[in-house]
Amino acid sequence: MSEHCGGGRTDALDYMQAMLGQLRTMALAERCEMLAYMIEMAYLEAGDIIRGDQPYRFEGNRLDLDVRGKKRNRAS
Repeated sequence: MSEHCGGGRTDALDYMQAMLGQLRTMALAERCEMLAYMIEMAYLEAGDIIRGDQPYRFEGNRLDLDVRGKKRNRAS
């Protein structure tokens, strides 16, 4: 990733946010409203991280998901 944006975390996030903006435009053009919405959420999240309003990683496992994204058994 750093080869695309010259290094630096903020540069990488700026690049990702720009790409997300383009993907959102493409999704809207194809009438994929839900996809456009999800991309917009990622776009906004990147902006929040850049401004320091949101941490770039979660502490703990707040979504109760394991690493592979499968729902964990709450009994474990």
